[in-house]
Amino acid sequence: MASETSKINMFCFFKLPAAWWTGVRLRYIDDEKAVVTVRHRWVNQNPFKSMFWAVQGMAAELSTGAMVMGQIRKSGKKISMLVANNNANFSKKATGKITFTCEDGHLIKEAINKTLATGEGQTAWMKSVGVNEEGIVVSTFNFEWTVKVKN
Repeated sequence: MASETSKINMFCFFKLPAAWWTGVRLRYIDDEKAVVTVRHRWVNQNPFKSMFWAVQGMAAELSTGAMVMGQIRKSGKKISMLVANNNANFSKKATGKITFTCEDGHLIKEAINKTLATGEGQTAWMKSVGVNEEGIVVSTFNFEWTVKVKN
């Protein structure tokens, strides 16, 4: 587990530097769940002294996308992945440490199994909920991931 999270965090350093420098870090991942944290700091704040919405989006997307990458790797096949759609709701100022959790790993596993069986592209909506240190929801993101077997 620890090696998987450190590998994905190293991937972020090299391939997603904006996420890395703003403090987005994967803390836990398995087949069903991923947890990503980010702390409100000067480098990721907006003019209203809370976390910029795009930083929250990067953390939320990583909590879903890390599971997509993991399921693709487990399949052993070449599969493309792409966010086709997303939406978000912001319910409270994001300050302090924000933890984004996605528990929709089963949905992407089903989509990957279907694309492997049919050869056709599949989609799965995955939800990530961000809570502050008091356990209050600050934002909810939904991402529509598309997966398709590469030729």
